[in-house]
Amino acid sequence: MSSKEKPTLGGTRIKTRKRNIAAPLDPAAFADAVVQIYLDNAGDLELVAKNLESSDLNFSRYGDTFFEVVFTGGRTQPGTIKPDEGERHPYSVIECEAKRETILPSVIYIQKILRRRPFLIKNLENVMRRFLQSLELFEDNERKKLAIFTALAFSQKLSGLPPETVFQPLLKDNLVVKGLVLSFITDFFKEYLVDNSLDDLISILKRGKMEDNLMDFFPSAKRSPEGFSEHFTKEGLVPLVEYNEKKIFEVKLKEMKSALTTQIAEESDISEVIENVKQRVKDAKLPDIEVVRILWDVIMDAVQWSGKNQQQNANSALRQVKTWAKLLNSFCSSGKLELELMYKVQMQCYEDAKLMKLFPEIVKSLYDQDVLAEDTILYWFRKGSNPKGRQTFVKALEPFVNWLEEAEEEE
Repeated sequence: MSSKEKPTLGGTRIKTRKRNIAAPLDPAAFADAVVQIYLDNAGDLELVAKNLESSDLNFSRYGDTFFEVVFTGGRTQPGTIKPDEGERHPYSVIECEAKRETILPSVIYIQKILRRRPFLIKNLENVMRRFLQSLELFEDNERKKLAIFTALAFSQKLSGLPPETVFQPLLKDNLVVKGLVLSFITDFFKEYLVDNSLDDLISILKRGKMEDNLMDFFPSAKRSPEGFSEHFTKEGLVPLVEYNEKKIFEVKLKEMKSALTTQIAEESDISEVIENVKQRVKDAKLPDIEVVRILWDVIMDAVQWSGKNQQQNANSALRQVKTWAKLLNSFCSSGKLELELMYKVQMQCYEDAKLMKLFPEIVKSLYDQDVLAEDTILYWFRKGSNPKGRQTFVKALEPFVNWLEEAEEEE
């Protein structure tokens, strides 16, 4: 047999990878198909939803286009809300009346769509964000419809729609300056509060990180507590006005407490502290009772409490009372305010076990420093004490009260 080598083909064989050939994007055809379903069913959203469910339309690819059709009746040109070429239907959110009964069916319809295709919530967010950032492109009546739709969406707890999707896009300077945002948010508040409580609204604002920034919806020229109150009172939203006033009040109290804490920690001159408190009370129009409560809290918070040593606690508390008695005396200017201070002392001693036995000593020290008058202490003892721990504290103060009464008889 021949050992001659057999001939072979030369060259290198190149392996080619198969590629997935993507179908070309065609949102126009998708939009036309959805519009046709609307038209075929004369806008009956129950039938539209059923037909969409049984169709083979690619919602995962054209989710944004779908919601454009829902809101405006067809595709919109990129970066605008202007109609694009293609079929349109007259049953959109923008085309219906600006009433809850005509817009609510669209909200319920979208809810059904999202339950079957939860991935579409992101597309709903995208389209709503785009529309809200373009409020100036809508007519007044169309903006009202969007506001009503948004309020009903939250009221119906539309699947997964986060509040920040609505509130944050609104804060564009050009929209706020023109008053468009204030108008939109007012319609939103009014509509939402038809079926929901103020607490529900505040919950949404908190989730949208807007609870403390309601003034940001106002043009700068109207951005004041007075402007807020005037606007929403006129719109019939008095509970919202009262809520905002309470928030402002709490902020001012917190600011005063913070400033006072710093001054006391730094052991500032007492006359300087008194002037600072007086100025803040005047500027913020703070009630005297709240001032007395804050003064006591801040003074006692500055005490270095010992965990177990009762005598050290007593000495520290009494030393603090003596040091800042002049400050307390400046603001406990009536029997009513003195009694409020006694309530504060009683409640602190009731709520903090290590202070329970200090109550009579603190009261006596406040009396010695001319902060509490004899009449105030006697009134508290006889009928003015808080029910919490009353028997314990009345019994503990009894020897001091007996001394006061004996001294009064001698005089």
